[in-house]
Amino acid sequence: MLNISKNPLNKTVHLTGFKSTERVFHQRHYKHLNRFLLGSAIFGIIVLLLPWTQNVRGNGYLTTLSPEHRPQTIQSPIPGKIEKWYVNEGDYVQKGDTVLFISEVKNEYMDPKLVERTGEQIKAKSLSVQSYQGKVNALRQQISALRQERELKLEQSKNKLTQSRLKVKSDSIDLIAAQTNIDIAERQYDRVVQLQEEGLKAVKDVEEKRLKLQETQAKLISQENKLLASKNEVINAEMEINRLRASYADKIAKSESDMYTAQSNQYDSEAQVSKLENQYSNYDIRSSLHYIRAPQSGYINKAIKSGVGETFKEGEQLVNIMPADFDIGVETYVDPIDLPLIHVGGEVRILFDGWPAIVFSGWPNTSYGTFGGKVVAVETFISQNGKYRVLLAPDPEDRAWPKDLRVGSGANTIALLDDVPIWYEIWRQLSGFPPNYYQPANATDKTKK
Repeated sequence: MLNISKNPLNKTVHLTGFKSTERVFHQRHYKHLNRFLLGSAIFGIIVLLLPWTQNVRGNGYLTTLSPEHRPQTIQSPIPGKIEKWYVNEGDYVQKGDTVLFISEVKNEYMDPKLVERTGEQIKAKSLSVQSYQGKVNALRQQISALRQERELKLEQSKNKLTQSRLKVKSDSIDLIAAQTNIDIAERQYDRVVQLQEEGLKAVKDVEEKRLKLQETQAKLISQENKLLASKNEVINAEMEINRLRASYADKIAKSESDMYTAQSNQYDSEAQVSKLENQYSNYDIRSSLHYIRAPQSGYINKAIKSGVGETFKEGEQLVNIMPADFDIGVETYVDPIDLPLIHVGGEVRILFDGWPAIVFSGWPNTSYGTFGGKVVAVETFISQNGKYRVLLAPDPEDRAWPKDLRVGSGANTIALLDDVPIWYEIWRQLSGFPPNYYQPANATDKTKK
């Protein structure tokens, strides 16, 4: 029957007349098979010519678009000991609500009246500053009074000097007059002596002229003494002026020295007041840090430090909180070879864990259960898993994502690229070639601009 042997059986045995022969060996069987094969070939060719959307697959998980909306831990900036919890795991808290109360573990902060005592020290130092300010003002007034007194004394001494100089001038004139008188007396005496020798004058007249001459000489000597005394008074007046200047300069310098010392003490007290105010602010702020508050509204997920009386260091994680209001997104990872095909604004189909889906990766329009997304950020440095991180946001033109999604659940992504025929995609897959280098239209327009 298979015509394998060199001695065919159909030539020696007649097969007609058998029912099985009539059912198998007839022309209609070959006619239907040929039609089926022809139809299958035509269908296969049509399928191979259908468009196929190239894509890049990735795995990731749900996250938030804004870093401030992601799960975070609450830390304490100071070391302490847990005294009381105000929340339980799973509770919803508003921003600023108290989560727990802690106490100090350092000796220098254990005083319950530390802030009050620091305030009293500030008041005491402030009064000290005011005292130094009063002393500075008093010394300034003293310096001003000394300067005024110096001016008056100097004016008085200058007047006395002027008087002495005028007296010297007057005595000089009197001396000149005395010298003139003695010259006149000497001539009169010589004349009288000559006349007496000639017998025209008596001896009495000569003696009178001699007496007058001696008196004139005495007056000259007295006038010279007065002139010298007047000159000494001028010198004394000048020395008095210099003495006054030196004396008041010493007094003023001493007062200024005391004033500068008081100012230095005042500035030092002001610096101490400023330092104490800084400490007061630090103590006040530190006391407010005893109440650990929620940084934003959200849900308490897990208490990392539990119990009462447990101590911790500054910066240690105390409790985990998940913000209540956030913009959900997807964080997916792609291989480095596929990174040039990912662009900001590119379309991505997303499959969420727990949501049933029927996916035709090459025909996204025929898939069911997938949700649209847009690429909003592409990481420029490789991650620890050897892939590049891509951040996706919901596509506003597509249907909304499910409301029951939770941050951290898994998601599979399909980034849509260029449209090619199915035969080309099959050939590319068999050849191991990457997808076509694809740039969206908006990126091309920006490049042209």
